[in-house]
Amino acid sequence: MTLRHFLDLDVLSPTVLRGILDDATARKRRMKLGQHEAPLAGKALALIFEKPSTRTRVSFEVGMRQLGGHTVMLSPVDMHLGRGESIADTARVLSRYVDAIMIRTQDHAKLLDLAAHATVPVINGLTDRTHPCQLLADVMTFEEHRGPIRGKRVAWAGDGNNMAASWIHAAVQFGFELQIACADAYRPSQAILDWAAERQGRIVVGDDVRAAVRDADCVVTDTWVSMSDTRTDGKRELLEPYRIDAGIMALARPDAIFMHCLPAYREQEVTSEVIDGPRSAVWDEAENRLHAQKGILAWCLGAPTT
Repeated sequence: MTLRHFLDLDVLSPTVLRGILDDATARKRRMKLGQHEAPLAGKALALIFEKPSTRTRVSFEVGMRQLGGHTVMLSPVDMHLGRGESIADTARVLSRYVDAIMIRTQDHAKLLDLAAHATVPVINGLTDRTHPCQLLADVMTFEEHRGPIRGKRVAWAGDGNNMAASWIHAAVQFGFELQIACADAYRPSQAILDWAAERQGRIVVGDDVRAAVRDADCVVTDTWVSMSDTRTDGKRELLEPYRIDAGIMALARPDAIFMHCLPAYREQEVTSEVIDGPRSAVWDEAENRLHAQKGILAWCLGAPTT
């Protein structure tokens, strides 16, 4: 049977991605009704964290347990990954012990190497290139608040980082318009923009945050300086114009929502007035990491869809 890796949104079909989201939504609904299930009973998930995490760690650990399975937590001090032992050998060994592997790493190549040699599904919990698990939670949150995301307009403001890259992938795969406002020095990867253009993605990149946000259905941002970010000299000053405050949010549609993947640095990329305001869906978005991870795990491990 072909392994079901969850490595990036661009390598899975829109049909598969929609199926994962629909399954996650159904599981969330039943959980809220007090209906519990254990389709992954007896299954084990290895969680490899080479970068600190709150939401990714808790959502995968709790999600796997709610589905009846269990987890093994691994950090760089616990294992030989990439130092005393090759990534390929680590993949081969872990595949003999667990049923799936989630990795959160700075190096995207390490994720791909792990997946190339594992004989169990590998999940991208975040790399320097993308954060696909977060995007499924984001799309799920948008649709809970505003209905189907297809044909809607999303505005991204700030750094063209790994989150921006996954928003570009999502815009193509789910069929919505993405307006990106960022400084020239922090534009998204040209390779990802080219990928979107080849598929007629509706992606616009500019430096005017007001133009990007105007009439948007959703406004999104992220921290200006991510973990392990080496491009920090003068970065905050350069991104100051991209702060989301009440005045910027007022340019969006009256029913537009605000999202942020967290952690947020208040009064830098977003003001407290916005993140704590009535248009913020940030806390629903954070909760939906749990439900989206369950949909991903169920798909990777072949649990019956619901």
